Amino acid sequence: MDPITIVLAIVGIGVGFGASTVVTKQKLGANEEAAKKKLSEAKREADKLVAKAREEAAEKAEEARKEEQSRRREIKDIEKRLLDREETLDKKLDELDKRAEKLRKSEDELETLKDEIRGIRTKQQEKLEKIAKLDKKEAADKLMKMTERDIKGDLINLINKLQNEARDEAEEKAALIITTAMERMASEVTAERTVTSVKLEDEEMKGRIIGKEGRNIQALQRATGVDILVDDTPGYVVLSSFDPVRREVARQALEMLLKDGRVHPGRIEEVVDKAQKNVQKDVIRAGEDAAREVGIMGMPKEILQLLGELKYRTSYGQNVLKHSTEMAHISGIIAEEVGADVKTAKYAALVHDIGKALTHKIEGKHHHISGEMLRKYGAPEAVALAAEQHHDDVEATTVEALIVRTVDAISAARPGARNISAENFAERMKDLENVATSFGGIEKAYAISAGREVRVFVRPKDIDDLNAIKLARDIANKIESTMQYPGTIKVNVIRETRAIEFAK
Repeated sequence: MDPITIVLAIVGIGVGFGASTVVTKQKLGANEEAAKKKLSEAKREADKLVAKAREEAAEKAEEARKEEQSRRREIKDIEKRLLDREETLDKKLDELDKRAEKLRKSEDELETLKDEIRGIRTKQQEKLEKIAKLDKKEAADKLMKMTERDIKGDLINLINKLQNEARDEAEEKAALIITTAMERMASEVTAERTVTSVKLEDEEMKGRIIGKEGRNIQALQRATGVDILVDDTPGYVVLSSFDPVRREVARQALEMLLKDGRVHPGRIEEVVDKAQKNVQKDVIRAGEDAAREVGIMGMPKEILQLLGELKYRTSYGQNVLKHSTEMAHISGIIAEEVGADVKTAKYAALVHDIGKALTHKIEGKHHHISGEMLRKYGAPEAVALAAEQHHDDVEATTVEALIVRTVDAISAARPGARNISAENFAERMKDLENVATSFGGIEKAYAISAGREVRVFVRPKDIDDLNAIKLARDIANKIESTMQYPGTIKVNVIRETRAIEFAK
């Protein structure tokens, strides 16, 4: 490249740089002016905002000052009210102190007056005792005797009236309910005894039953647990055991052996086992049939077992299972009439004697055993309680227990329901008269109406009318606590005074 070209190029570069510098300065000046304007506008805006903030702050300060002044006034008012209340309370306390002081003075005055009155009363009592020549206790006794003498007649009449009214109403209603129940219940009058003997076709069968050297009869006794008496009764074999179920097993086994004709120890074991199974089925079936007949479902199997065993148990010749079934029907009718629980009454009446199936195994009275077994096997408590309380040695605490107790007496007391020997009957009549004559002031006593009534004749000089009423109640209570009897016994105390004179 030539020098001229180089110089021209340098000159061009210089001129361009100068021009660009001038342009840059102009732009800077313009930007500076714009920045100054914006800064001025920003200052004005800031001044406005500051002024506005000062105004708002001043307003809030004024509001705060006013609120503080209002609160101070309220506090002053509260303080004033508290001071007023404090002054009022101080005045009331002063008044209370004054009243308490007055009350203390009044109490002292009252005590003084009481002491004076006591002294006056004591002096008057001493004067009265001197005048009457009686002390306070003697005067009180005399007054009581006079009062008793005056009102004794009224008391006797009132007691007689109330007793007669209660007896008439109770007897009429009870008779109606019991009669209605018995009319709707039809059952056998007598029941067969449990069979305890087996008839033989001929006397030669006794030899087979005994066997060589007594092996057969010994095997039969071991298998059944029953004593077998062969030679006591002609034509019969007598079975003896306290367990009626065992007697029935022995009876069936012996009948099967006699029918089959083969009597030897091996055959005996086989037949006894078969008889036990048959009797067990009969027991369960009898319990289920009895429960179904009276409408009690869902009874535990153990209770049905004990109930079925009553089929082979008798009490004074009355079959216990039939007796219980009859009671359940009558109990349901009476419970419905008096508003008691029908199911509980029927259930309790049906199972009230299951303890009799265990009296030869468990010690105790049968109704206590019944309650214990019912609780053990899950019967309702109301049922166990009613069954346990169906005799007089346990107080009846529910209506259902009273119903079962009443129906038990009805079922047992029916003519022909039970067989009672003449010896036992005479002994019971004698015991009844002895209970009556064990009290003082009694001249003689007679048991009449087959033991349904005892008539007691008292000495009029020893027993007055009021004591005669008490004596009748005492004799009835002693009979209830010391004797066992079906139904009820009427205690009739007779006090008679006769005036006899002869016209000559």
